[in-house]
Amino acid sequence: MGPTGLRWSVSCAAALFAGISILLPGCPALAAGEGGGVTVVPDWSFTLQIANFLFLIFALNILLYRPIRRVLKERRDKFKGMESAIQHAAQTVQEKEAAFAKAIKDARAQGLKEKEGLVQQAEAQERKLIESINAKAQADLAEIREKIKGDAERARQSLQQDVGSFANEIARKILGRAV
Repeated sequence: MGPTGLRWSVSCAAALFAGISILLPGCPALAAGEGGGVTVVPDWSFTLQIANFLFLIFALNILLYRPIRRVLKERRDKFKGMESAIQHAAQTVQEKEAAFAKAIKDARAQGLKEKEGLVQQAEAQERKLIESINAKAQADLAEIREKIKGDAERARQSLQQDVGSFANEIARKILGRAV
């Protein structure tokens, strides 16, 4: 018998003793002292009622109170188990969130490093492309200058041959007569 059953037994015994001590000796004296009332004479039915009372306490304890207390204890244990499972799940969620945040942070850092590498590679390609374009433009410019220089030289030579005829014609137009 556990501590709860012992408490029930002690409280039942105390209630029974209090009831007997009040009913048996006090009632006839009180009834006679007040000048009337109900006189209770204890006979075999009183003993039967006490036995019935004790039997009901015992039977109800076995059939009703213990199963109810057992169900309540099981429910309390179940809730404690659920609370511990909830705490464990919450802790697991926090750990997974922290791991996820760390993974995202690491992925961002790696992405930034890769981006920086790609930017540097693109800048190097851009410089090479600009240098090749500049070199080609310089070569084309030099070629064009040479071509212009050659064309200017040819134009000068052809004009040099016609300078005399141009001079005579200019003089004739200015003077208004043939020179």
